[in-house]
Amino acid sequence: MVEFRIDRRSGVATYLQIVQQTRQALRLGLLEPGDRLPTAREVVEATAINPNTVLKAYRELEREGLVEARRGLGTFITRTLGGHAADTPLRAELADWVDRARDAGLEQDDITALFTSVLEERTHHKGDGA
Repeated sequence: MVEFRIDRRSGVATYLQIVQQTRQALRLGLLEPGDRLPTAREVVEATAINPNTVLKAYRELEREGLVEARRGLGTFITRTLGGHAADTPLRAELADWVDRARDAGLEQDDITALFTSVLEERTHHKGDGA
């Protein structure tokens, strides 16, 4: 089961953090169709956020067709995203790279900026057909 982590300093709306973390778990194969998301009560107990925020996030996921609410049973994953990258050798290579970046003195924000920069450069480059 996914455990949501809320970063109140991120500037990202809390419900969007839940939506993003759910999408990420789907892309990594950590959530599969049929899995149940934690109830709003469980999320509230773990994160101390308003239950309406959780419900707003779940409605957004439902609108996207990623989950369905089943009355009295909970909210369930209906489809997955991506190629299940969580258990690929690429993940281990990336973890090693992050370790090297930290050893080189980079902070988390530095690593994120560097990774995002290279990813966008490579994606844009391939998108141009070059």
